[in-house]
Amino acid sequence: MKTKLILFLLMAWQLSFSQQKSTTYYFIRHAEKVDNSKDPNLSELGMQRAQKWKAIFESIDFDQIYSTNYKRTQQTATPIATADKIEIQLYDPQKIELKAFKKITLGRKVLIVGHSNTTPDFVNKIINQQVFNDIEDTTFGNLYIVTIIGDTISYQLLKFP
Repeated sequence: MKTKLILFLLMAWQLSFSQQKSTTYYFIRHAEKVDNSKDPNLSELGMQRAQKWKAIFESIDFDQIYSTNYKRTQQTATPIATADKIEIQLYDPQKIELKAFKKITLGRKVLIVGHSNTTPDFVNKIINQQVFNDIEDTTFGNLYIVTIIGDTISYQLLKFP
């Protein structure tokens, strides 16, 4: 009887865990830009980095891709969106409603392309902790990965050259 009870509890626990949806966010900063004007294009080096991001994400089937409304972020996201046949959705990091964003991305794999200040800030808001600082002006290879399963949030920062 005791064994049956333990098996029943184990199965119930597994069933409840398997029903929780896993949401994974991948945050990157736009690639290198041609100059410091308000809305510059990517430089040649930036275009190469965008292709590197595409290669890095090759095995991930994104459900959604978000970019700010700037050429450099959209140009960084475009090779990935094209490969996954996904339309880039624009977002405003100053006006994003976090609760609604989490709801519409629940259970999905989501790429978010932002800026040196908005990317770590968005990650901090998603994880509900102040962990990451603004990205250095010369750093373009940070990849923040946040996974949410139920109430459990895990995160990591990978750095690519």
